[in-house]
Amino acid sequence: MTAFPTVATRTSALDRLAQFLPVAGEDYAKLRNLHQPEHDHVSRLSPYLRHRVLSESEVIDRARALHGNRADVFVAEVLWRAYWKGWLEMRPQVWRETQAGVYAGLARLDRDRDLAHTYEAACEGRTGIEGFDDWARALTTTGYMHNHQRMCFASIWIFTLHLPWELGADFFLRNLLDGDPASNTLSWRWVAGLHTPGKAYLAKSEVITSLSDGAHWPKGLATQSFVVAGPSNPVPGPCPQGGAWDRQLPTALLLHEDDLSPDWLLNAGLRPQSTAFLVAPDARSPRPVSPLIKAFLRGAVEDCSRRLGPDLSSLHGPVQGPGAVDALVAWARQTGAAQVVTPFAPVGPVAGLLASLDKRLAAENIRLIRAMRPYDAALWPHATHGFSRFHQAARHLV
Repeated sequence: MTAFPTVATRTSALDRLAQFLPVAGEDYAKLRNLHQPEHDHVSRLSPYLRHRVLSESEVIDRARALHGNRADVFVAEVLWRAYWKGWLEMRPQVWRETQAGVYAGLARLDRDRDLAHTYEAACEGRTGIEGFDDWARALTTTGYMHNHQRMCFASIWIFTLHLPWELGADFFLRNLLDGDPASNTLSWRWVAGLHTPGKAYLAKSEVITSLSDGAHWPKGLATQSFVVAGPSNPVPGPCPQGGAWDRQLPTALLLHEDDLSPDWLLNAGLRPQSTAFLVAPDARSPRPVSPLIKAFLRGAVEDCSRRLGPDLSSLHGPVQGPGAVDALVAWARQTGAAQVVTPFAPVGPVAGLLASLDKRLAAENIRLIRAMRPYDAALWPHATHGFSRFHQAARHLV
Protein backbone atom coordinates (compact mmCIF):
# COMPACT_ATOMS: atom_id res chain seq x y z
CA MET A 1 0.00 0.00 0.00
CA THR A 2 1.15 3.54 -0.73
CA ALA A 3 1.12 5.32 2.61
CA PHE A 4 0.73 8.97 3.30
CA PRO A 5 3.89 10.97 2.67
CA THR A 6 6.37 10.74 5.50
CA VAL A 7 8.57 13.55 4.16
CA ALA A 8 7.02 16.63 5.72
CA THR A 9 8.45 19.30 3.46
CA ARG A 10 6.73 21.89 1.33
CA THR A 11 8.68 20.60 -1.67
CA SER A 12 7.26 17.10 -1.19
CA ALA A 13 3.79 18.60 -0.72
CA LEU A 14 4.03 20.52 -3.98
CA ASP A 15 5.34 17.44 -5.75
CA ARG A 16 2.37 15.40 -4.55
CA LEU A 17 -0.02 18.17 -5.59
CA ALA A 18 1.52 18.23 -9.07
CA GLN A 19 1.13 14.44 -9.35
CA PHE A 20 -2.51 14.58 -8.30
CA LEU A 21 -3.76 17.61 -10.24
CA PRO A 22 -4.23 15.81 -13.57
CA VAL A 23 -6.89 13.56 -11.95
CA ALA A 24 -8.49 16.25 -9.75
CA GLY A 25 -11.42 16.72 -12.13
CA GLU A 26 -13.74 14.06 -13.53
CA ASP A 27 -11.43 11.18 -12.55
CA TYR A 28 -11.56 12.20 -8.91
CA ALA A 29 -15.33 12.60 -8.99
CA LYS A 30 -15.78 9.08 -10.39
CA LEU A 31 -13.07 7.16 -8.54
CA ARG A 32 -12.52 8.82 -5.15
CA ASN A 33 -14.42 6.17 -3.13
CA LEU A 34 -12.64 3.15 -4.59
CA HIS A 35 -10.50 1.21 -2.11
CA GLN A 36 -7.59 0.70 -4.49
CA PRO A 37 -4.20 -0.23 -3.00
CA GLU A 38 -2.23 2.69 -4.44
CA HIS A 39 -4.98 5.34 -3.90
CA ASP A 40 -3.56 7.49 -6.70
CA HIS A 41 -7.08 8.73 -7.52
CA VAL A 42 -7.26 10.64 -4.23
CA SER A 43 -5.00 13.52 -3.32
CA ARG A 44 -3.21 12.25 -0.20
CA LEU A 45 -2.56 15.92 0.56
CA SER A 46 -4.39 15.94 3.88
CA PRO A 47 -1.32 15.68 6.19
CA TYR A 48 0.08 18.79 4.49
CA LEU A 49 -3.24 20.61 4.65
CA ARG A 50 -3.79 19.55 8.27
CA HIS A 51 -0.60 21.33 9.32
CA ARG A 52 -0.85 23.93 6.58
CA VAL A 53 2.39 23.05 4.91
CA LEU A 54 0.04 23.63 1.98
CA SER A 55 -2.91 26.00 2.18
CA GLU A 56 -6.43 25.11 1.10
CA SER A 57 -6.55 28.23 -1.07
CA GLU A 58 -3.60 27.29 -3.23
CA VAL A 59 -4.84 23.73 -3.69
CA ILE A 60 -8.31 24.94 -4.71
CA ASP A 61 -6.88 27.59 -7.04
CA ARG A 62 -4.63 25.11 -8.85
CA ALA A 63 -7.37 22.53 -9.25
CA ARG A 64 -9.75 25.11 -10.71
CA ALA A 65 -7.06 26.56 -12.97
CA LEU A 66 -6.58 23.14 -14.56
CA HIS A 67 -10.10 21.71 -14.51
CA GLY A 68 -12.52 24.61 -14.06
CA ASN A 69 -15.95 23.45 -12.89
CA ARG A 70 -14.93 19.82 -13.33
CA ALA A 71 -12.93 20.22 -10.11
CA ASP A 72 -16.09 21.04 -8.12
CA VAL A 73 -16.26 17.65 -6.38
CA PHE A 74 -12.65 17.88 -5.25
CA VAL A 75 -13.07 21.50 -4.19
CA ALA A 76 -16.11 20.52 -2.13
CA GLU A 77 -14.03 17.89 -0.34
CA VAL A 78 -11.43 20.52 0.53
CA LEU A 79 -14.18 22.85 1.77
CA TRP A 80 -15.43 20.18 4.18
CA ARG A 81 -12.34 20.93 6.27
CA ALA A 82 -13.36 24.56 6.72
CA TYR A 83 -16.95 23.53 7.44
CA TRP A 84 -15.96 21.16 10.23
CA LYS A 85 -13.61 23.71 11.75
CA GLY A 86 -16.11 26.56 11.61
CA TRP A 87 -18.88 24.34 12.99
CA LEU A 88 -16.74 23.36 15.97
CA GLU A 89 -15.48 26.91 16.57
CA MET A 90 -19.07 27.95 17.21
CA ARG A 91 -19.73 24.88 19.39
CA PRO A 92 -16.47 24.24 21.30
CA GLN A 93 -18.31 22.34 24.02
CA VAL A 94 -18.64 19.41 21.60
CA TRP A 95 -14.85 18.98 21.71
CA ARG A 96 -14.87 19.10 25.51
CA GLU A 97 -17.71 16.58 25.69
CA THR A 98 -15.88 14.27 23.31
CA GLN A 99 -12.70 14.42 25.37
CA ALA A 100 -14.72 13.63 28.48
CA GLY A 101 -16.20 10.69 26.57
CA VAL A 102 -12.70 9.39 25.82
CA TYR A 103 -11.80 9.33 29.50
CA ALA A 104 -15.15 7.78 30.39
CA GLY A 105 -14.64 5.13 27.71
CA LEU A 106 -11.17 4.27 28.99
CA ALA A 107 -12.60 3.94 32.49
CA ARG A 108 -15.19 1.49 31.10
CA LEU A 109 -12.39 -0.61 29.67
CA ASP A 110 -10.91 -0.92 33.15
CA ARG A 111 -14.23 -2.23 34.48
CA ASP A 112 -15.36 -4.40 31.56
CA ARG A 113 -12.87 -7.07 30.50
CA ASP A 114 -14.93 -8.20 27.50
CA LEU A 115 -15.21 -4.65 26.20
CA ALA A 116 -11.48 -4.15 26.70
CA HIS A 117 -10.76 -7.34 24.75
CA THR A 118 -12.94 -6.16 21.84
CA TYR A 119 -11.30 -2.74 21.93
CA GLU A 120 -7.79 -4.16 21.84
CA ALA A 121 -8.71 -6.53 19.00
CA ALA A 122 -10.18 -3.64 17.01
CA CYS A 123 -7.13 -1.42 17.48
CA GLU A 124 -4.75 -4.24 16.58
CA GLY A 125 -6.76 -5.60 13.63
CA ARG A 126 -7.66 -8.94 15.26
CA THR A 127 -11.46 -8.93 15.08
CA GLY A 128 -11.73 -11.39 12.20
CA ILE A 129 -13.69 -8.86 10.13
CA GLU A 130 -12.33 -8.66 6.58
CA GLY A 131 -11.33 -5.19 5.54
CA PHE A 132 -11.68 -3.73 9.01
CA ASP A 133 -8.65 -5.63 10.33
CA ASP A 134 -6.56 -4.71 7.30
CA TRP A 135 -7.44 -1.04 7.67
CA ALA A 136 -6.59 -1.02 11.39
CA ARG A 137 -3.19 -2.61 10.82
CA ALA A 138 -2.41 -0.33 7.89
CA LEU A 139 -3.36 2.73 9.92
CA THR A 140 -1.01 1.96 12.78
CA THR A 141 1.88 1.14 10.45
CA THR A 142 1.46 3.92 7.86
CA GLY A 143 -0.65 6.69 9.41
CA TYR A 144 -3.03 6.36 6.47
CA MET A 145 -6.62 5.33 5.89
CA HIS A 146 -8.71 6.11 2.81
CA ASN A 147 -11.65 8.41 3.54
CA HIS A 148 -14.38 5.93 2.61
CA GLN A 149 -12.63 3.24 4.61
CA ARG A 150 -12.74 5.58 7.60
CA MET A 151 -16.52 5.81 7.30
CA CYS A 152 -16.86 2.04 7.08
CA PHE A 153 -14.40 1.49 9.90
CA ALA A 154 -16.25 3.90 12.19
CA SER A 155 -19.58 2.28 11.38
CA ILE A 156 -18.29 -1.23 12.14
CA TRP A 157 -16.63 0.04 15.33
CA ILE A 158 -19.90 1.52 16.58
CA PHE A 159 -22.71 -0.68 15.25
CA THR A 160 -21.06 -4.10 14.84
CA LEU A 161 -18.49 -4.10 17.64
CA HIS A 162 -20.53 -1.87 19.98
CA LEU A 163 -17.50 0.12 21.05
CA PRO A 164 -17.73 3.73 22.32
CA TRP A 165 -17.44 6.06 19.36
CA GLU A 166 -15.26 8.45 21.35
CA LEU A 167 -12.60 5.75 21.71
CA GLY A 168 -12.69 5.20 17.96
CA ALA A 169 -12.22 8.92 17.35
CA ASP A 170 -9.33 8.85 19.79
CA PHE A 171 -7.79 5.84 18.00
CA PHE A 172 -7.85 7.80 14.74
CA LEU A 173 -6.57 11.05 16.26
CA ARG A 174 -3.50 9.41 17.76
CA ASN A 175 -2.63 7.43 14.62
CA LEU A 176 -3.62 9.45 11.55
CA LEU A 177 -0.94 11.73 10.10
CA ASP A 178 -3.79 14.05 9.14
CA GLY A 179 -5.62 13.62 12.45
CA ASP A 180 -7.59 16.83 12.94
CA PRO A 181 -9.74 17.54 16.02
CA ALA A 182 -12.62 19.05 14.06
CA SER A 183 -12.76 16.80 10.98
CA ASN A 184 -12.11 13.65 12.99
CA THR A 185 -14.47 14.32 15.90
CA LEU A 186 -17.36 15.52 13.79
CA SER A 187 -16.98 12.79 11.17
CA TRP A 188 -17.28 10.16 13.90
CA ARG A 189 -20.32 11.98 15.28
CA TRP A 190 -21.81 11.98 11.77
CA VAL A 191 -21.34 8.21 11.37
CA ALA A 192 -22.87 7.67 14.82
CA GLY A 193 -25.96 9.71 13.90
CA LEU A 194 -25.19 12.51 16.35
CA HIS A 195 -24.17 15.26 13.93
CA THR A 196 -27.25 14.78 11.76
CA PRO A 197 -29.73 13.24 14.23
CA GLY A 198 -31.39 10.09 12.94
CA LYS A 199 -29.03 9.69 9.97
CA ALA A 200 -26.31 7.25 10.99
CA TYR A 201 -23.99 5.66 8.43
CA LEU A 202 -24.27 1.88 8.22
CA ALA A 203 -21.43 0.04 6.48
CA LYS A 204 -22.60 -2.69 4.08
CA SER A 205 -20.62 -5.76 3.06
CA GLU A 206 -21.62 -5.57 -0.59
CA VAL A 207 -20.53 -1.93 -0.84
CA ILE A 208 -17.14 -2.68 0.69
CA THR A 209 -16.73 -5.65 -1.64
CA SER A 210 -17.64 -3.59 -4.68
CA LEU A 211 -15.42 -0.63 -3.82
CA SER A 212 -12.49 -2.92 -3.00
CA ASP A 213 -12.95 -4.83 -6.28
CA GLY A 214 -13.61 -8.01 -4.34
CA ALA A 215 -10.56 -7.76 -2.07
CA HIS A 216 -12.74 -7.71 1.07
CA TRP A 217 -16.09 -9.31 1.86
CA PRO A 218 -16.71 -8.69 5.55
CA LYS A 219 -19.15 -11.07 7.24
CA GLY A 220 -21.42 -10.44 10.18
CA LEU A 221 -21.78 -6.67 9.90
CA ALA A 222 -24.66 -5.00 11.66
CA THR A 223 -27.73 -4.71 9.44
CA GLN A 224 -29.36 -1.99 11.52
CA SER A 225 -28.03 1.03 13.33
CA PHE A 226 -29.20 2.05 16.78
CA VAL A 227 -29.54 5.34 18.61
CA VAL A 228 -26.17 6.35 20.03
CA ALA A 229 -26.48 8.22 23.31
CA GLY A 230 -24.98 11.67 23.33
CA PRO A 231 -25.75 15.36 23.74
CA SER A 232 -27.72 17.00 20.97
CA ASN A 233 -26.07 19.62 18.80
CA PRO A 234 -25.73 22.87 20.74
CA VAL A 235 -26.96 26.18 19.41
CA PRO A 236 -24.04 27.87 17.63
CA GLY A 237 -22.37 30.71 19.45
CA PRO A 238 -20.52 33.59 17.84
CA CYS A 239 -17.72 32.76 15.45
CA PRO A 240 -14.34 33.89 16.81
CA GLN A 241 -12.41 36.64 15.10
CA GLY A 242 -8.68 37.09 14.75
CA GLY A 243 -6.69 39.84 16.39
CA ALA A 244 -4.48 42.52 14.84
CA TRP A 245 -0.94 43.25 15.92
CA ASP A 246 0.60 46.67 16.56
CA ARG A 247 3.33 47.25 13.98
CA GLN A 248 5.14 49.62 16.33
CA LEU A 249 5.65 47.14 19.17
CA PRO A 250 8.50 44.64 19.51
CA THR A 251 7.05 41.34 18.37
CA ALA A 252 7.74 37.64 18.74
CA LEU A 253 6.16 34.98 16.51
CA LEU A 254 4.86 31.70 17.87
CA LEU A 255 4.21 29.04 15.25
CA HIS A 256 2.45 25.79 16.07
CA GLU A 257 1.49 22.49 14.49
CA ASP A 258 -1.86 23.80 13.22
CA ASP A 259 -0.16 26.32 10.92
CA LEU A 260 3.44 25.83 9.82
CA SER A 261 3.53 28.24 6.87
CA PRO A 262 3.73 31.82 8.18
CA ASP A 263 4.29 33.35 4.73
CA TRP A 264 0.89 35.04 4.92
CA LEU A 265 1.93 36.83 8.11
CA LEU A 266 5.31 37.86 6.75
CA ASN A 267 3.68 39.10 3.54
CA ALA A 268 1.32 41.18 5.68
CA GLY A 269 4.30 42.97 7.22
CA LEU A 270 5.04 40.95 10.36
CA ARG A 271 8.70 41.28 11.33
CA PRO A 272 9.37 39.11 14.38
CA GLN A 273 12.50 39.55 16.42
CA SER A 274 12.29 35.94 17.58
CA THR A 275 10.29 32.87 16.56
CA ALA A 276 9.37 29.77 18.54
CA PHE A 277 7.56 26.57 17.56
CA LEU A 278 4.95 24.82 19.71
CA VAL A 279 4.16 21.17 18.99
CA ALA A 280 1.82 19.16 21.19
CA PRO A 281 1.17 15.70 19.71
CA ASP A 282 0.94 14.03 23.11
CA ALA A 283 -1.91 16.37 24.07
CA ARG A 284 -4.14 14.68 21.49
CA SER A 285 -4.85 11.63 23.61
CA PRO A 286 -4.35 10.12 27.05
CA ARG A 287 -2.97 7.08 25.22
CA PRO A 288 0.35 6.93 23.32
CA VAL A 289 0.44 8.92 20.09
CA SER A 290 1.99 7.34 17.00
CA PRO A 291 5.70 8.04 16.48
CA LEU A 292 4.83 8.61 12.81
CA ILE A 293 2.91 11.73 13.79
CA LYS A 294 5.81 13.00 15.91
CA ALA A 295 8.27 12.38 13.10
CA PHE A 296 6.05 14.17 10.59
CA LEU A 297 5.72 17.20 12.86
CA ARG A 298 9.43 17.25 13.53
CA GLY A 299 10.13 17.23 9.81
CA ALA A 300 7.57 19.97 9.12
CA VAL A 301 9.07 22.24 11.79
CA GLU A 302 12.59 21.66 10.49
CA ASP A 303 11.46 22.38 6.94
CA CYS A 304 9.75 25.61 7.97
CA SER A 305 12.90 26.68 9.81
CA ARG A 306 15.07 25.98 6.76
CA ARG A 307 12.74 27.69 4.29
CA LEU A 308 11.99 30.80 6.29
CA GLY A 309 14.83 31.04 8.79
CA PRO A 310 16.19 34.41 7.60
CA ASP A 311 12.69 35.93 7.73
CA LEU A 312 11.90 34.52 11.16
CA SER A 313 14.94 36.09 12.88
CA SER A 314 16.30 34.13 15.83
CA LEU A 315 14.71 30.70 16.22
CA HIS A 316 13.72 29.01 19.44
CA GLY A 317 12.16 25.62 19.89
CA PRO A 318 10.35 23.47 19.16
CA VAL A 319 8.73 23.68 22.58
CA GLN A 320 6.70 20.71 23.74
CA GLY A 321 5.81 18.62 26.75
CA PRO A 322 4.26 19.40 30.14
CA GLY A 323 6.40 22.51 30.66
CA ALA A 324 5.64 24.07 27.28
CA VAL A 325 3.69 27.05 28.62
CA ASP A 326 6.35 27.87 31.21
CA ALA A 327 9.05 27.66 28.55
CA LEU A 328 7.14 29.94 26.18
CA VAL A 329 6.54 32.54 28.88
CA ALA A 330 10.27 32.55 29.64
CA TRP A 331 11.07 32.85 25.91
CA ALA A 332 8.68 35.77 25.40
CA ARG A 333 10.09 37.57 28.42
CA GLN A 334 13.67 37.07 27.27
CA THR A 335 12.95 38.43 23.79
CA GLY A 336 11.67 41.69 25.24
CA ALA A 337 8.51 41.35 23.14
CA ALA A 338 5.44 43.41 23.97
CA GLN A 339 3.29 41.10 21.89
CA VAL A 340 3.42 37.52 20.67
CA VAL A 341 1.68 36.90 17.35
CA THR A 342 0.48 33.39 16.59
CA PRO A 343 -1.70 31.92 13.83
CA PHE A 344 -5.21 31.29 15.12
CA ALA A 345 -5.38 27.72 16.42
CA PRO A 346 -8.78 26.06 15.91
CA VAL A 347 -10.48 24.16 18.71
CA GLY A 348 -8.22 21.36 19.91
CA PRO A 349 -5.16 20.66 22.04
CA VAL A 350 -3.05 23.56 20.72
CA ALA A 351 -5.86 26.06 21.28
CA GLY A 352 -6.10 24.84 24.87
CA LEU A 353 -2.40 25.44 25.44
CA LEU A 354 -2.63 28.89 23.87
CA ALA A 355 -5.49 29.79 26.21
CA SER A 356 -3.24 28.96 29.18
CA LEU A 357 -0.36 30.86 27.61
CA ASP A 358 -2.57 33.91 27.06
CA LYS A 359 -3.31 34.16 30.77
CA ARG A 360 0.31 33.76 31.73
CA LEU A 361 1.53 36.32 29.21
CA ALA A 362 -1.08 38.82 30.37
CA ALA A 363 0.46 38.67 33.84
CA GLU A 364 3.75 39.70 32.18
CA ASN A 365 2.03 42.57 30.31
CA ILE A 366 2.60 40.78 27.01
CA ARG A 367 -0.29 40.45 24.58
CA LEU A 368 -1.02 37.24 22.70
CA ILE A 369 -2.42 38.09 19.25
CA ARG A 370 -4.21 35.26 17.45
CA ALA A 371 -4.06 36.22 13.77
CA MET A 372 -6.66 34.51 11.58
CA ARG A 373 -6.07 33.59 7.96
CA PRO A 374 -8.44 35.39 5.57
CA TYR A 375 -9.63 31.99 4.27
CA ASP A 376 -10.82 30.98 7.74
CA ALA A 377 -12.28 34.40 8.52
CA ALA A 378 -14.33 34.27 5.31
CA LEU A 379 -15.60 30.69 5.58
CA TRP A 380 -16.01 29.72 9.23
CA PRO A 381 -18.96 32.05 9.98
CA HIS A 382 -21.05 30.20 7.38
CA ALA A 383 -20.86 26.84 9.21
CA THR A 384 -24.04 27.52 11.15
CA HIS A 385 -26.09 24.60 9.84
CA GLY A 386 -25.40 21.69 7.46
CA PHE A 387 -22.74 21.41 4.79
CA SER A 388 -25.13 22.07 1.92
CA ARG A 389 -25.97 25.56 3.15
CA PHE A 390 -22.31 26.19 3.97
CA HIS A 391 -21.24 25.05 0.50
CA GLN A 392 -23.67 27.38 -1.24
CA ALA A 393 -21.92 30.34 0.37
CA ALA A 394 -18.36 29.00 0.50
CA ARG A 395 -17.94 28.10 -3.15
CA HIS A 396 -18.41 31.78 -4.07
CA LEU A 397 -15.89 32.98 -1.47
CA VAL A 398 -12.83 30.99 -2.58
